Amino acid sequence: MNPGSDPRLLVIPQRLSGVKHIIPVMSSKGGVGKTLLSTLLALAGADKKLKVGLLDLDFTNPSTHIVLGIDPSSIQPVEEKGVIPPIIHGIKYMTLAMYTGENPTPLRGNAINDAFLEILAITRWGELDYLFIDTPPGLSDAQLNLLTYLPSRIEPLIVATPSPLAIISVEKLLRVLIEGKYRIIGLVENMSNNRKLLMIAQKYNIRYLGPIPYFKEIDNLIGNLEALRSSQFYGKIIDILEKIIYV
Repeated sequence: MNPGSDPRLLVIPQRLSGVKHIIPVMSSKGGVGKTLLSTLLALAGADKKLKVGLLDLDFTNPSTHIVLGIDPSSIQPVEEKGVIPPIIHGIKYMTLAMYTGENPTPLRGNAINDAFLEILAITRWGELDYLFIDTPPGLSDAQLNLLTYLPSRIEPLIVATPSPLAIISVEKLLRVLIEGKYRIIGLVENMSNNRKLLMIAQKYNIRYLGPIPYFKEIDNLIGNLEALRSSQFYGKIIDILEKIIYV
């Protein structure tokens, strides 16, 4: 897309200019725990008194609000020369679900790209240390276009599982990001009791941020932040966050 073809493309860098680190949490396929990881990384950052934001751009199934245990339709963002994200549990938070609630959002093609541009252009993040972005899974046009809309200084965090299908697909995603000269901040191996993806990280000279074992109780804790903070899973999230911020 020609930068001059849509004025929103010129506004987006301004909206993100006060954000020190923009971390899109990405996966090559769905069902790997990307949403839970991005949401709890933001929560852990807020717990550490960092200035953090969380942007849910998984428009087909926005669900970060479920992890946070909130009803998004009850939130009223402040509109003042754009939209000022409300602060939820210490996190500046933005999601399309604030406008759609739990209703389906069957967007396709240009409608998805227009939604990306709109939410990126209207959101006033102000000063942040870290902005975590829950992105759509896979390597569709939507995800590839999103990469062109975000500043080139983004630091993608890749989440994958050790399944054979995930291993094959995550290599494709890594190659796309490497060819685009993005600084990949690391690779997380979720739902794993081994280190199958360590060799993939070494192959592409990417930091391996460690495995997160499968905790069967985690699904029952979603939406209960007190219980989540007390879980072993959250301890692993804190370990990963510290590897990200203390580089």
